[in-house]
Amino acid sequence: MARRLPALAALAAAALLLAGCSPAASDNASGESTTPESTGTWPRTIEHAAGSTTIDEQPLRIVSVAPSLTGGLLSFDAPVVATAAAPVTPLSDENGFFTQWADVAVERGVEVAYKDLELDIDAVDQLEPDLIIGSANGGDNTSDAYEQLSEIAPTVLLDYGDATWQELTEQLAEITGHEAEAKKVLAEYDTWVAGEAKKLTLPPQPTTALIYMGPEGSWPFDPASPQAMLLSSLGFDYQPPRDEFLTEGQGGRVGILTSENAPDGLADAETIMIVAMLGGDPVAEFAKDPLLANLPALTNDNVFSMGPQAFRLDYYSAKLTVELLVDTFSG
Repeated sequence: MARRLPALAALAAAALLLAGCSPAASDNASGESTTPESTGTWPRTIEHAAGSTTIDEQPLRIVSVAPSLTGGLLSFDAPVVATAAAPVTPLSDENGFFTQWADVAVERGVEVAYKDLELDIDAVDQLEPDLIIGSANGGDNTSDAYEQLSEIAPTVLLDYGDATWQELTEQLAEITGHEAEAKKVLAEYDTWVAGEAKKLTLPPQPTTALIYMGPEGSWPFDPASPQAMLLSSLGFDYQPPRDEFLTEGQGGRVGILTSENAPDGLADAETIMIVAMLGGDPVAEFAKDPLLANLPALTNDNVFSMGPQAFRLDYYSAKLTVELLVDTFSG
């Protein structure tokens, strides 16, 4: 079975469903608990976006068919033997591994299950997984193949469109039996971020973060998005454009600000952070837009890049983003 997504289409699909914030860390996006029936014991039954899955024993060979979730698994050293690979773009290396965790995957011997998000059922089967982790949304959505994947091994599909990376890490840990390891990783991250925040000299506030789409306008993040929450954790006063200037949302805590509405929608932002979805220099592109020339953030040189790693946040990309912001604003 094959399902091909060209590189740009895959990026766009993922952008429509950037990880957001769900109401509670113990719930998935459909409101169902992913807490095991008996924590630390097996078998355990997981309720997830595609249904209910019973896992008889703690997995020792995990295949991720969702590269958007692979970083979360690697962060607490889950036994990932292979992952689907994304198209090669500024967000990925030559293997199609997302750059934020590519070195870790290579070091641990993680194989490429298949390339370019072109689902290959036979390749997954040959890897002999005892657990398959997949996505129910985004460019790496494998919902249409859930039954086929479940015939190979217990399969769990998560909806990452409305969960923080921390919540996804907790869910993945519960599914794989690595709760203690994940709890330690998240606690160490929180302590580290608190220390890094003390190094910052913040620019003028409030701040808005967005993806600049050129003539198509911008996709600003709402306050519950992982990108906004990361900025808030460092002390930024996050303020999105007012609802009156936004059109229908992109989903996953991302709105749409048309080019025509951008001058008014961004007028209150003293600082603007731009996520470089496709690499390059998004600040320079943003500054060239004649409709935005009089924005206070631009005229005062307070527009900055959050880097490409902030496009899809997990443990690894969150740390890289924080390091970039500390480098930009420490002084």
